[in-house]
Amino acid sequence: MTQVPPRKTLTKPTQTSTSAPKKAVRKPQAQASKPASTNAKSALGVADKSNLTPQVNVDTPSQADNKPKANPTPDLLAIKPDALATSLLGAAQAVSYVLDGVALPQALSRVFEQSKAETSTRGAIQDIAYRTMRQVGRADALITLMTNKPAEPPLLYCLLCCALTLLIKEPGVAAPYGEFVVVDQAVNAAASSAQLVFAKGMVNAVLRRFLREQESLLPVAMKQPAALWNYPQWWVDQCKAAYPQDWQAILLSGNQPPPLTLRVNRRQISVADYLQLLEQNAMTARVVGQSAVRLDKPVPVAQIPGFEQGLVSVQDAGAQIAVELLDLQDGMRVLDACAAPGGKTGHILETADVELVAVEIDVKRAERIHENLARLKLFATILQGDATRSNWWDRQPFDRIVADVPCTASGVVRRHPDIRWLRRKTDAAQLSVNAARILDNCWRLLKPGGRLLMITCSIWPIESETQAAAFATRSGAIRLPAPGQLHPTSDGNNDHDGLFYALFEKPAV
Repeated sequence: MTQVPPRKTLTKPTQTSTSAPKKAVRKPQAQASKPASTNAKSALGVADKSNLTPQVNVDTPSQADNKPKANPTPDLLAIKPDALATSLLGAAQAVSYVLDGVALPQALSRVFEQSKAETSTRGAIQDIAYRTMRQVGRADALITLMTNKPAEPPLLYCLLCCALTLLIKEPGVAAPYGEFVVVDQAVNAAASSAQLVFAKGMVNAVLRRFLREQESLLPVAMKQPAALWNYPQWWVDQCKAAYPQDWQAILLSGNQPPPLTLRVNRRQISVADYLQLLEQNAMTARVVGQSAVRLDKPVPVAQIPGFEQGLVSVQDAGAQIAVELLDLQDGMRVLDACAAPGGKTGHILETADVELVAVEIDVKRAERIHENLARLKLFATILQGDATRSNWWDRQPFDRIVADVPCTASGVVRRHPDIRWLRRKTDAAQLSVNAARILDNCWRLLKPGGRLLMITCSIWPIESETQAAAFATRSGAIRLPAPGQLHPTSDGNNDHDGLFYALFEKPAV
Protein backbone atom coordinates (compact mmCIF):
# COMPACT_ATOMS: atom_id res chain seq x y z
CA MET A 1 0.00 0.00 0.00
CA THR A 2 0.95 3.63 -0.25
CA GLN A 3 0.15 4.98 3.13
CA VAL A 4 2.73 6.45 5.45
CA PRO A 5 2.08 7.20 9.12
CA PRO A 6 -0.32 10.10 9.70
CA ARG A 7 1.08 13.31 11.08
CA LYS A 8 0.22 14.31 14.63
CA THR A 9 -2.15 17.19 14.04
CA LEU A 10 -4.66 16.98 16.86
CA THR A 11 -4.41 17.54 20.54
CA LYS A 12 -6.65 15.97 23.08
CA PRO A 13 -9.94 17.83 22.81
CA THR A 14 -9.65 19.44 26.21
CA GLN A 15 -6.06 20.56 26.07
CA THR A 16 -4.04 23.08 24.10
CA SER A 17 -0.92 21.60 22.59
CA THR A 18 -1.97 17.74 19.68
CA SER A 19 -0.79 6.66 11.81
CA ALA A 20 -3.76 4.13 7.27
CA PRO A 21 -4.24 3.16 6.42
CA LYS A 22 -2.52 2.28 7.90
CA LYS A 23 1.11 1.74 9.47
CA ALA A 24 4.78 1.94 10.32
CA VAL A 25 7.13 3.95 8.13
CA ARG A 26 7.44 2.26 4.82
CA LYS A 27 9.40 4.68 2.71
CA PRO A 28 11.73 7.61 3.44
CA GLN A 29 10.24 11.05 3.22
CA ALA A 30 11.13 14.63 3.91
CA GLN A 31 10.08 15.24 7.47
CA ALA A 32 7.97 18.32 8.06
CA SER A 33 8.46 20.47 11.09
CA LYS A 34 6.13 19.64 13.95
CA PRO A 35 2.81 21.47 13.50
CA ALA A 36 1.85 24.17 15.91
CA SER A 37 -0.30 22.93 18.75
CA THR A 38 -3.99 23.34 18.10
CA ASN A 39 -7.21 22.89 19.97
CA ALA A 40 -9.08 19.84 18.75
CA LYS A 41 -12.38 21.71 18.66
CA SER A 42 -11.04 24.13 16.05
CA ALA A 43 -9.21 21.31 14.25
CA LEU A 44 -12.54 19.57 13.87
CA GLY A 45 -14.05 22.78 12.49
CA VAL A 46 -16.51 23.31 15.34
CA ALA A 47 -17.14 26.94 16.23
CA ASP A 48 -17.30 28.38 19.73
CA LYS A 49 -20.50 27.00 21.18
CA SER A 50 -21.49 30.38 22.62
CA ASN A 51 -22.62 31.31 19.11
CA LEU A 52 -24.83 28.25 18.76
CA THR A 53 -28.36 27.57 19.89
CA PRO A 54 -30.04 25.82 21.59
CA GLN A 55 -27.78 25.63 24.61
CA VAL A 56 -28.21 22.66 26.89
CA ASN A 57 -27.32 23.46 30.47
CA VAL A 58 -25.22 20.50 31.48
CA ASP A 59 -22.10 21.49 33.38
CA THR A 60 -19.07 19.35 32.76
CA PRO A 61 -17.70 18.37 36.15
CA SER A 62 -14.07 18.49 37.02
CA GLN A 63 -12.41 15.85 39.13
CA ALA A 64 -11.45 18.39 41.76
CA ASP A 65 -15.03 19.65 42.13
CA ASN A 66 -16.71 16.26 42.14
CA LYS A 67 -14.53 13.91 44.12
CA PRO A 68 -16.25 13.16 47.42
CA LYS A 69 -14.06 14.79 50.03
CA ALA A 70 -14.73 12.03 52.55
CA ASN A 71 -13.90 9.32 50.05
CA PRO A 72 -11.09 10.30 47.66
CA THR A 73 -11.09 6.83 46.11
CA PRO A 74 -14.75 5.98 45.43
CA ASP A 75 -15.71 2.38 44.84
CA LEU A 76 -15.60 1.42 41.19
CA LEU A 77 -18.28 -0.62 39.46
CA ALA A 78 -17.18 -4.10 38.40
CA ILE A 79 -18.21 -4.76 34.81
CA LYS A 80 -18.10 -8.03 32.88
CA PRO A 81 -15.40 -8.47 30.23
CA ASP A 82 -18.03 -9.02 27.54
CA ALA A 83 -20.27 -6.11 28.57
CA LEU A 84 -20.91 -3.21 26.20
CA ALA A 85 -19.49 -0.96 28.93
CA THR A 86 -16.13 -2.69 28.59
CA SER A 87 -16.16 -2.21 24.81
CA LEU A 88 -17.17 1.45 25.12
CA LEU A 89 -14.35 2.14 27.55
CA GLY A 90 -11.80 0.37 25.34
CA ALA A 91 -12.99 2.22 22.24
CA ALA A 92 -12.86 5.53 24.10
CA GLN A 93 -9.26 4.85 25.09
CA ALA A 94 -8.36 4.03 21.47
CA VAL A 95 -9.99 7.25 20.23
CA SER A 96 -8.06 9.15 22.90
CA TYR A 97 -4.81 7.72 21.56
CA VAL A 98 -5.78 8.82 18.04
CA LEU A 99 -6.29 12.37 19.30
CA ASP A 100 -2.71 12.13 20.58
CA GLY A 101 -1.55 11.38 17.03
CA VAL A 102 -1.50 7.57 17.04
CA ALA A 103 -2.96 5.80 13.99
CA LEU A 104 -6.11 3.85 14.88
CA PRO A 105 -4.73 0.33 14.20
CA GLN A 106 -1.80 1.00 16.50
CA ALA A 107 -4.10 2.62 19.07
CA LEU A 108 -6.29 -0.48 19.11
CA SER A 109 -3.27 -2.77 19.45
CA ARG A 110 -2.19 -0.76 22.48
CA VAL A 111 -5.65 -1.03 24.05
CA PHE A 112 -5.83 -4.78 23.43
CA GLU A 113 -2.42 -5.32 24.99
CA GLN A 114 -3.24 -3.20 28.03
CA SER A 115 -6.71 -4.62 28.61
CA LYS A 116 -6.01 -8.27 27.74
CA ALA A 117 -9.46 -8.21 26.14
CA GLU A 118 -10.99 -11.42 24.86
CA THR A 119 -11.41 -11.94 21.11
CA SER A 120 -15.13 -11.09 21.04
CA THR A 121 -14.57 -7.96 23.09
CA ARG A 122 -11.73 -6.88 20.83
CA GLY A 123 -14.09 -7.08 17.87
CA ALA A 124 -16.65 -4.87 19.62
CA ILE A 125 -13.99 -2.34 20.70
CA GLN A 126 -12.69 -2.14 17.15
CA ASP A 127 -16.16 -1.77 15.67
CA ILE A 128 -17.11 1.10 18.01
CA ALA A 129 -13.76 2.86 17.54
CA TYR A 130 -14.04 2.76 13.74
CA ARG A 131 -17.66 3.92 13.87
CA THR A 132 -16.64 6.80 16.12
CA MET A 133 -13.81 7.99 13.86
CA ARG A 134 -16.39 8.24 11.05
CA GLN A 135 -18.67 10.33 13.29
CA VAL A 136 -16.27 12.24 15.50
CA GLY A 137 -16.99 15.57 13.81
CA ARG A 138 -20.71 15.21 14.50
CA ALA A 139 -20.19 13.93 18.03
CA ASP A 140 -17.83 16.80 18.78
CA ALA A 141 -20.39 19.38 17.64
CA LEU A 142 -23.07 17.78 19.82
CA ILE A 143 -20.82 17.71 22.89
CA THR A 144 -20.02 21.38 22.30
CA LEU A 145 -23.74 22.16 22.22
CA MET A 146 -24.60 20.12 25.28
CA THR A 147 -21.89 21.10 27.74
CA ASN A 148 -20.88 24.40 29.30
CA LYS A 149 -17.24 23.40 29.93
CA PRO A 150 -14.75 21.20 28.10
CA ALA A 151 -15.31 17.50 28.79
CA GLU A 152 -12.33 16.60 30.96
CA PRO A 153 -10.31 14.42 31.16
CA PRO A 154 -9.90 13.54 27.44
CA LEU A 155 -11.12 9.99 28.13
CA LEU A 156 -14.47 11.46 29.18
CA TYR A 157 -14.76 13.37 25.91
CA CYS A 158 -13.93 10.23 23.96
CA LEU A 159 -16.44 8.10 25.90
CA LEU A 160 -19.15 10.64 25.03
CA CYS A 161 -18.06 10.57 21.37
CA CYS A 162 -18.32 6.77 21.30
CA ALA A 163 -21.72 6.68 23.02
CA LEU A 164 -23.17 9.45 20.85
CA THR A 165 -21.93 7.67 17.74
CA LEU A 166 -23.98 4.63 18.73
CA LEU A 167 -27.03 6.83 19.38
CA ILE A 168 -26.95 8.91 16.17
CA LYS A 169 -29.37 7.35 13.72
CA GLU A 170 -28.15 6.72 10.19
CA PRO A 171 -30.79 6.51 7.41
CA GLY A 172 -31.32 2.93 6.33
CA VAL A 173 -28.87 1.55 8.90
CA ALA A 174 -30.08 -0.53 11.84
CA ALA A 175 -28.85 0.69 15.22
CA PRO A 176 -26.23 -1.70 16.63
CA TYR A 177 -27.58 -1.37 20.20
CA GLY A 178 -30.76 -0.15 21.87
CA GLU A 179 -30.73 3.51 22.91
CA PHE A 180 -31.17 3.00 26.63
CA VAL A 181 -28.73 0.10 26.61
CA VAL A 182 -26.10 2.48 25.25
CA VAL A 183 -26.87 5.09 27.91
CA ASP A 184 -26.86 2.55 30.73
CA GLN A 185 -23.63 0.94 29.57
CA ALA A 186 -21.88 4.28 29.02
CA VAL A 187 -22.73 5.26 32.59
CA ASN A 188 -21.42 1.89 33.77
CA ALA A 189 -18.23 2.44 31.80
CA ALA A 190 -17.70 5.74 33.58
CA ALA A 191 -18.53 4.17 36.95
CA SER A 192 -15.92 1.47 36.37
CA SER A 193 -13.06 3.87 35.65
CA ALA A 194 -11.04 5.70 38.30
CA GLN A 195 -10.62 8.55 35.76
CA LEU A 196 -14.34 8.87 35.03
CA VAL A 197 -16.32 7.74 38.05
CA PHE A 198 -16.76 11.36 39.16
CA ALA A 199 -18.53 12.12 35.84
CA LYS A 200 -21.02 9.25 35.61
CA GLY A 201 -23.92 11.61 36.35
CA MET A 202 -22.79 13.98 33.63
CA VAL A 203 -22.55 11.10 31.12
CA ASN A 204 -26.11 10.07 32.00
CA ALA A 205 -27.42 13.64 31.72
CA VAL A 206 -25.77 14.42 28.37
CA LEU A 207 -26.83 11.18 26.68
CA ARG A 208 -30.40 11.29 27.96
CA ARG A 209 -30.68 14.92 26.92
CA PHE A 210 -29.54 13.97 23.44
CA LEU A 211 -32.25 11.31 23.21
CA ARG A 212 -34.89 13.85 24.24
CA GLU A 213 -33.64 16.76 22.16
CA GLN A 214 -31.98 15.14 19.16
CA GLU A 215 -34.50 16.50 16.65
CA SER A 216 -33.56 20.06 17.62
CA LEU A 217 -29.90 19.49 18.43
CA LEU A 218 -28.84 17.70 15.25
CA PRO A 219 -29.94 20.44 12.79
CA VAL A 220 -27.93 23.00 14.76
CA ALA A 221 -24.88 20.74 14.97
CA MET A 222 -25.07 19.97 11.24
CA LYS A 223 -24.54 23.64 10.43
CA GLN A 224 -20.89 22.99 11.21
CA PRO A 225 -18.98 21.58 8.18
CA ALA A 226 -17.06 19.09 10.33
CA ALA A 227 -20.35 17.76 11.70
CA LEU A 228 -22.13 17.67 8.34
CA TRP A 229 -19.35 15.89 6.44
CA ASN A 230 -17.22 14.42 9.24
CA TYR A 231 -14.02 15.82 7.70
CA PRO A 232 -11.82 18.79 8.64
CA GLN A 233 -12.79 22.03 6.87
CA TRP A 234 -9.57 22.10 4.81
CA TRP A 235 -10.30 18.58 3.51
CA VAL A 236 -13.81 19.58 2.42
CA ASP A 237 -12.51 22.74 0.72
CA GLN A 238 -9.73 20.87 -1.08
CA CYS A 239 -12.13 18.18 -2.31
CA LYS A 240 -14.52 20.85 -3.63
CA ALA A 241 -11.71 22.56 -5.50
CA ALA A 242 -10.39 19.33 -7.04
CA TYR A 243 -13.76 17.79 -7.95
CA PRO A 244 -16.47 20.48 -8.27
CA GLN A 245 -19.02 17.99 -9.62
CA ASP A 246 -18.22 14.97 -7.47
CA TRP A 247 -16.92 16.23 -4.11
CA GLN A 248 -20.08 15.38 -2.17
CA ALA A 249 -20.18 11.79 -3.43
CA ILE A 250 -16.48 11.38 -2.68
CA LEU A 251 -16.88 12.62 0.90
CA LEU A 252 -19.97 10.49 1.50
CA SER A 253 -18.26 7.38 0.15
CA GLY A 254 -15.44 7.88 2.63
CA ASN A 255 -17.92 7.65 5.49
CA GLN A 256 -19.23 4.23 4.43
CA PRO A 257 -17.88 1.00 5.93
CA PRO A 258 -15.77 -0.74 3.28
CA PRO A 259 -16.74 -4.09 1.73
CA LEU A 260 -14.70 -7.24 2.22
CA THR A 261 -13.24 -7.99 -1.20
CA LEU A 262 -11.04 -11.01 -1.82
CA ARG A 263 -8.52 -11.85 -4.50
CA VAL A 264 -8.74 -15.47 -5.57
CA ASN A 265 -5.38 -17.19 -6.01
CA ARG A 266 -6.06 -18.75 -9.38
CA ARG A 267 -2.92 -20.82 -9.17
CA GLN A 268 -4.71 -22.84 -6.50
CA ILE A 269 -8.43 -22.51 -7.23
CA SER A 270 -10.71 -21.03 -9.89
CA VAL A 271 -13.10 -18.20 -9.10
CA ALA A 272 -16.07 -20.50 -9.82
CA ASP A 273 -14.78 -23.19 -7.49
CA TYR A 274 -14.12 -20.67 -4.74
CA LEU A 275 -17.69 -19.38 -5.00
CA GLN A 276 -18.84 -22.97 -4.45
CA LEU A 277 -16.58 -23.21 -1.41
CA LEU A 278 -18.20 -20.09 0.01
CA GLU A 279 -21.64 -21.55 -0.63
CA GLN A 280 -20.65 -24.70 1.24
CA ASN A 281 -19.78 -22.44 4.19
CA ALA A 282 -23.15 -20.64 4.03
CA MET A 283 -21.59 -17.48 2.58
CA THR A 284 -22.68 -15.54 -0.49
CA ALA A 285 -20.56 -13.34 -2.72
CA ARG A 286 -20.39 -11.77 -6.15
CA VAL A 287 -17.63 -11.55 -8.74
CA VAL A 288 -16.43 -7.95 -9.15
CA GLY A 289 -13.22 -8.44 -11.19
CA GLN A 290 -11.06 -11.02 -12.95
CA SER A 291 -10.00 -12.48 -9.60
CA ALA A 292 -12.07 -10.27 -7.29
CA VAL A 293 -14.89 -11.65 -5.15
CA ARG A 294 -16.81 -9.46 -2.72
CA LEU A 295 -18.52 -11.09 0.25
CA ASP A 296 -22.11 -9.96 0.74
CA LYS A 297 -21.50 -9.91 4.49
CA PRO A 298 -18.01 -9.15 5.87
CA VAL A 299 -16.55 -11.63 8.36
CA PRO A 300 -13.32 -11.70 10.38
CA VAL A 301 -10.32 -12.81 8.34
CA ALA A 302 -10.00 -15.96 10.44
CA GLN A 303 -13.46 -17.04 9.21
CA ILE A 304 -12.73 -16.62 5.49
CA PRO A 305 -12.74 -20.10 3.90
CA GLY A 306 -9.33 -21.01 2.50
CA PHE A 307 -7.55 -17.88 3.68
CA GLU A 308 -4.95 -19.64 5.80
CA GLN A 309 -4.38 -22.14 2.99
CA GLY A 310 -3.58 -19.33 0.54
CA LEU A 311 -6.68 -19.73 -1.63
CA VAL A 312 -7.55 -16.04 -1.25
CA SER A 313 -6.18 -12.74 0.00
CA VAL A 314 -7.95 -9.59 1.16
CA GLN A 315 -7.51 -6.85 -1.45
CA ASP A 316 -9.71 -4.02 -2.67
CA ALA A 317 -11.17 -4.49 -6.15
CA GLY A 318 -9.58 -1.24 -7.32
CA ALA A 319 -6.14 -2.36 -6.15
CA GLN A 320 -6.43 -5.56 -8.18
CA ILE A 321 -6.45 -3.54 -11.42
CA ALA A 322 -2.70 -3.01 -11.09
CA VAL A 323 -1.64 -6.44 -12.33
CA GLU A 324 -4.08 -6.29 -15.24
CA LEU A 325 -2.30 -3.16 -16.50
CA LEU A 326 1.18 -4.68 -16.41
CA ASP A 327 0.68 -7.15 -19.33
CA LEU A 328 2.88 -9.69 -17.58
CA GLN A 329 4.58 -12.45 -19.54
CA ASP A 330 6.38 -15.51 -18.20
CA GLY A 331 10.11 -14.98 -17.78
CA MET A 332 9.93 -11.24 -17.18
CA ARG A 333 11.97 -9.52 -14.49
CA VAL A 334 9.67 -7.44 -12.30
CA LEU A 335 10.29 -4.94 -9.47
CA ASP A 336 7.73 -4.14 -6.79
CA ALA A 337 9.42 -0.96 -5.55
CA CYS A 338 7.37 -0.17 -2.44
CA ALA A 339 6.14 -3.62 -1.69
CA ALA A 340 4.82 -4.02 1.86
CA PRO A 341 2.56 -5.60 2.90
CA GLY A 342 2.84 -7.65 -0.29
CA GLY A 343 -0.63 -7.57 -1.82
CA LYS A 344 0.53 -6.65 -5.32
CA THR A 345 3.63 -8.84 -4.93
CA GLY A 346 1.41 -11.86 -4.37
CA HIS A 347 -0.95 -10.94 -7.19
CA ILE A 348 1.94 -10.62 -9.68
CA LEU A 349 3.24 -14.07 -8.75
CA GLU A 350 -0.25 -15.57 -8.97
CA THR A 351 -0.55 -14.22 -12.52
CA ALA A 352 2.72 -15.15 -14.26
CA ASP A 353 5.99 -17.03 -13.77
CA VAL A 354 8.26 -14.04 -13.34
CA GLU A 355 11.48 -13.21 -11.51
CA LEU A 356 10.20 -10.80 -8.87
CA VAL A 357 12.21 -8.48 -6.63
CA ALA A 358 10.25 -6.81 -3.81
CA VAL A 359 11.86 -3.82 -2.10
CA GLU A 360 10.72 -2.40 1.24
CA ILE A 361 12.52 0.12 3.44
CA ASP A 362 11.08 -1.02 6.77
CA VAL A 363 12.39 -4.31 8.19
CA LYS A 364 9.24 -5.22 10.10
CA ARG A 365 7.00 -4.49 7.15
CA ALA A 366 9.27 -6.53 4.90
CA GLU A 367 8.54 -9.45 7.21
CA ARG A 368 4.87 -9.14 6.31
CA ILE A 369 5.77 -9.73 2.67
CA HIS A 370 7.54 -12.96 3.68
CA GLU A 371 4.50 -14.03 5.73
CA ASN A 372 2.01 -13.33 2.95
CA LEU A 373 4.04 -15.11 0.28
CA ALA A 374 4.55 -18.11 2.58
CA ARG A 375 0.77 -18.34 3.06
CA LEU A 376 0.29 -18.15 -0.72
CA LYS A 377 3.09 -20.69 -1.34
CA LEU A 378 4.91 -18.24 -3.60
CA PHE A 379 8.49 -16.93 -3.74
CA ALA A 380 10.17 -13.59 -4.44
CA THR A 381 13.51 -11.98 -3.67
CA ILE A 382 12.67 -9.62 -0.81
CA LEU A 383 15.15 -6.83 -0.09
CA GLN A 384 15.26 -4.16 2.53
CA GLY A 385 16.05 -1.04 0.56
CA ASP A 386 15.30 2.59 -0.13
CA ALA A 387 13.34 3.02 -3.36
CA THR A 388 14.85 6.49 -3.86
CA ARG A 389 18.31 4.88 -4.11
CA SER A 390 19.78 1.93 -5.99
CA ASN A 391 22.46 0.56 -3.64
CA TRP A 392 20.38 -2.64 -3.36
CA TRP A 393 20.15 -3.09 -7.16
CA ASP A 394 22.17 -5.84 -8.91
CA ARG A 395 22.44 -3.78 -12.14
CA GLN A 396 20.09 -6.12 -14.03
CA PRO A 397 17.29 -3.96 -15.54
CA PHE A 398 13.61 -4.77 -15.15
CA ASP A 399 10.90 -5.41 -17.73
CA ARG A 400 8.16 -4.14 -15.44
CA ILE A 401 8.21 -1.92 -12.35
CA VAL A 402 5.37 -1.20 -9.94
CA ALA A 403 5.87 2.02 -7.97
CA ASP A 404 3.16 2.26 -5.32
CA VAL A 405 4.50 5.59 -4.12
CA PRO A 406 4.03 7.20 -0.68
CA CYS A 407 1.00 9.44 -0.34
CA THR A 408 -1.57 10.78 2.13
CA ALA A 409 -3.84 7.74 1.69
CA SER A 410 -6.73 10.17 1.22
CA GLY A 411 -8.44 7.65 -1.07
CA VAL A 412 -8.78 4.95 1.59
CA VAL A 413 -10.41 6.90 4.44
CA ARG A 414 -13.36 4.54 4.52
CA ARG A 415 -10.91 1.83 5.63
CA HIS A 416 -8.84 4.20 7.79
CA PRO A 417 -11.24 6.91 9.01
CA ASP A 418 -8.66 8.35 11.43
CA ILE A 419 -6.50 9.58 8.53
CA ARG A 420 -8.69 12.60 7.86
CA TRP A 421 -8.17 13.88 11.40
CA LEU A 422 -4.45 13.14 11.57
CA ARG A 423 -3.38 14.57 8.23
CA ARG A 424 -2.36 18.17 7.58
CA LYS A 425 -3.12 20.23 4.50
CA THR A 426 0.59 20.47 3.69
CA ASP A 427 1.26 16.71 3.80
CA ALA A 428 0.38 16.01 0.16
CA ALA A 429 2.95 18.48 -1.18
CA GLN A 430 5.66 17.15 1.12
CA LEU A 431 4.98 13.49 0.30
CA SER A 432 4.87 14.16 -3.44
CA VAL A 433 8.52 15.28 -3.33
CA ASN A 434 9.63 11.86 -2.10
CA ALA A 435 7.30 10.10 -4.54
CA ALA A 436 8.97 11.97 -7.41
CA ARG A 437 12.38 10.75 -6.25
CA ILE A 438 11.13 7.16 -6.27
CA LEU A 439 9.75 7.49 -9.80
CA ASP A 440 12.98 9.02 -11.10
CA ASN A 441 15.09 6.30 -9.50
CA CYS A 442 12.87 3.48 -10.76
CA TRP A 443 13.02 4.88 -14.29
CA ARG A 444 16.79 4.31 -14.34
CA LEU A 445 16.26 0.64 -13.47
CA LEU A 446 13.83 -0.02 -16.34
CA LYS A 447 14.77 -1.63 -19.65
CA PRO A 448 14.15 0.31 -22.87
CA GLY A 449 10.69 -0.77 -23.96
CA GLY A 450 9.81 -1.67 -20.39
CA ARG A 451 6.83 -0.32 -18.45
CA LEU A 452 6.51 1.49 -15.14
CA LEU A 453 3.18 1.58 -13.33
CA MET A 454 2.70 4.46 -10.90
CA ILE A 455 0.05 3.96 -8.22
CA THR A 456 -1.24 6.09 -5.36
CA CYS A 457 -4.17 5.65 -3.01
CA SER A 458 -4.77 9.40 -2.97
CA ILE A 459 -7.49 11.63 -4.37
CA TRP A 460 -5.35 14.80 -4.34
CA PRO A 461 -4.15 15.81 -7.83
CA ILE A 462 -0.74 16.95 -6.57
CA GLU A 463 -0.04 13.33 -5.65
CA SER A 464 -1.64 11.80 -8.73
CA GLU A 465 -2.23 13.44 -12.12
CA THR A 466 0.02 16.45 -11.47
CA GLN A 467 2.78 14.10 -10.35
CA ALA A 468 2.32 11.79 -13.36
CA ALA A 469 2.32 14.65 -15.87
CA ALA A 470 5.46 16.17 -14.38
CA PHE A 471 7.25 12.81 -14.45
CA ALA A 472 6.35 12.19 -18.10
CA THR A 473 7.70 15.62 -19.04
CA ARG A 474 11.06 15.32 -17.31
CA SER A 475 11.67 11.65 -18.21
CA GLY A 476 10.42 11.61 -21.80
CA ALA A 477 8.24 8.62 -20.93
CA ILE A 478 5.53 7.47 -23.30
CA ARG A 479 2.23 7.55 -21.46
CA LEU A 480 0.03 4.51 -22.12
CA PRO A 481 -3.71 4.10 -21.46
CA ALA A 482 -4.56 3.64 -17.75
CA PRO A 483 -7.58 4.41 -15.55
CA GLY A 484 -6.11 7.59 -14.09
CA GLN A 485 -8.03 8.80 -11.04
CA LEU A 486 -10.55 6.38 -9.57
CA HIS A 487 -12.86 8.08 -7.12
CA PRO A 488 -13.80 6.11 -4.01
CA THR A 489 -17.23 4.68 -4.59
CA SER A 490 -19.73 2.38 -2.89
CA ASP A 491 -22.05 2.01 -5.86
CA GLY A 492 -23.13 -1.62 -6.26
CA ASN A 493 -20.58 -3.68 -8.17
CA ASN A 494 -18.48 -0.56 -8.71
CA ASP A 495 -17.25 -0.55 -5.12
CA HIS A 496 -13.60 0.37 -4.57
CA ASP A 497 -11.20 2.74 -2.86
CA GLY A 498 -9.86 5.97 -4.31
CA LEU A 499 -6.80 5.10 -6.40
CA PHE A 500 -4.72 6.57 -9.21
CA TYR A 501 -2.96 4.69 -12.02
CA ALA A 502 -0.53 6.02 -14.61
CA LEU A 503 1.35 3.69 -16.99
CA PHE A 504 4.58 4.69 -18.72
CA GLU A 505 6.73 3.02 -21.37
CA LYS A 506 10.43 3.70 -21.73
CA PRO A 507 11.32 4.56 -25.35
CA ALA A 508 13.52 2.01 -27.08
CA VAL A 509 17.11 3.11 -27.67
